[in-house]
Amino acid sequence: MAINRKLGRTTDQRLAMLKTQATDLILNGKIETTQARAKEVKAIVDSIISLAVKEKDNFETVEVKVVKAKLDSKGNKVTEKVTSKNGKEYLKVVKEETTEKRQKDMPSRLNARRKIMRKINKVEGVDLVGKLFGEIATKYSGRVGGYTRIIKKGYRRGDSAEIVILELI
Repeated sequence: MAINRKLGRTTDQRLAMLKTQATDLILNGKIETTQARAKEVKAIVDSIISLAVKEKDNFETVEVKVVKAKLDSKGNKVTEKVTSKNGKEYLKVVKEETTEKRQKDMPSRLNARRKIMRKINKVEGVDLVGKLFGEIATKYSGRVGGYTRIIKKGYRRGDSAEIVILELI
């Protein structure tokens, strides 16, 4: 007997579909899909969120030395004329060294981050893993499981598949 539903797809198609739906659910907060798919996605997303909640505060703040190009008031890089060994002049970008405070993940949080990245797709311009550890994990920090809910909507007209709305609580 199979551990999970096959959903009428080959393995790689099924895994890609579930990954995409899990990504959309985390990104948008709710999706509309069939009941069988929703049950599979619910299990994936609940495990992702519980992992994020468990590891949300597992980091340390470190000071990092950063070398950046110096910018003028308009936001352009500041340059200076420099002479090379053979006597030619060229423009060199002036650099400034500063220290910044950054979060450094502890090993278990880094492992959790990598596990989460395996289960969701990358989205252009959005840091989903950061959103999970930041917004979503703090929202559900006092809760133990049950981060999603399935609301029945009705039956699809074409094939009478039961349509549900899967949403984050």
